[in-house]
Amino acid sequence: MPDLPRQLRKNRLWPLAAFLIVAALGWGAHAAIGGVYSGAEARDLLEALSRAGLYLGSAIVTGSATTLALMLTMVGMIDRLETEFNREAYENVNMVAKLATASLLLALIVLLAFVLPVGEFENIPDHWFEILYDVLFAGSVAMVGLMAATVVMIYLTLRRVLAAVTPGDKF
Repeated sequence: MPDLPRQLRKNRLWPLAAFLIVAALGWGAHAAIGGVYSGAEARDLLEALSRAGLYLGSAIVTGSATTLALMLTMVGMIDRLETEFNREAYENVNMVAKLATASLLLALIVLLAFVLPVGEFENIPDHWFEILYDVLFAGSVAMVGLMAATVVMIYLTLRRVLAAVTPGDKF
């Protein structure tokens, strides 16, 4: 990334910080829940996680799909405005689209995993339930982290667009 302007690199630090904060909170929540000590306990935790995860995943899918549609609208709006936008504005929109797409795809994969009837799997060794719980918990945290990064990037992009179209010295 040596050819990217300094401001653009700085703008990418904020979404990364948002993702890392959510990841740290997720790790803390996982540590607070404690270790999974048996396959039966892992099944119970998986069922509880899947109930909440279905709602969370659905909300993230909806938010990500809406964000992508709004980014298309914003690109059209930027193109029609008489104000000149530099490369950074378009890079910000591109980054929002990448983050929204990543969170949408991850949410779809996690949703698919949550609808598996985990309690009905009887021929699977117990330690697989522990692994599945950890993977799905991490996937849920990553979904939220990507969405948090997307929201921060949307804010930065909106600030850039508003600064370009708002009369006055500073926005």
